Amino acid sequence: MRVLVVEDDEELAEAIGTGLRRAQMAVDVVYDGDAALERAAGVDYDVVVLDRDLPRVPGDEVCRRLVAAGGRVRVLMLTAAASVDDRVDGLGLGADDYLGKPFAFTELVARLRALGRRAQPALPPVLEAGGLTLDTARRLAWRDGRRLDLSPKELAVLELLLAARGRVVSAEELLERVWDEAADPFSTSVKVTVSRLRTKLGEPPVIETVPRAGYRV
Repeated sequence: MRVLVVEDDEELAEAIGTGLRRAQMAVDVVYDGDAALERAAGVDYDVVVLDRDLPRVPGDEVCRRLVAAGGRVRVLMLTAAASVDDRVDGLGLGADDYLGKPFAFTELVARLRALGRRAQPALPPVLEAGGLTLDTARRLAWRDGRRLDLSPKELAVLELLLAARGRVVSAEELLERVWDEAADPFSTSVKVTVSRLRTKLGEPPVIETVPRAGYRV
């Protein structure tokens, strides 16, 4: 899941970003509304975690513009003002969820995962193909009954390939959906991760490389 965190408290923003990456999400972090709108215009985010009290362009205006753009992105408003009226106002702007500060990080993760499921076409709880089985809720995978020891990136790549149901997934799409802004678009991250994943999946090969197009299961 690709997440944009928009929070003017830089220490809090980086802490949220670090925690969400540990929860296996690809996360970009910005500190004001202008930067948020610029990023959202160029990246297909699943969820935006949006502080309501932002400098330059206020969070309310960022939310309005994101909703007006008509994309599939979901918005979770995050603010210290957590009265009923504040929550009603935030949801009235088109936000999908509202969480007051301070908050339990586990609740933030749970809410983001729920919003992410709404942003994406619904996936079945278990994906299967070519002897592979992936439990999307428990984040576990098997091949022919053998439990696979996969890293978060390998698991995310496998999920995208299985969810594509035979469609070719380009390296660019994998880089955008699994990695974040820190990833070098000219790096070999995708190639290396796919290679490691193939090794762990074993023989016979189930991931096909389609020349000049990408990968598919």
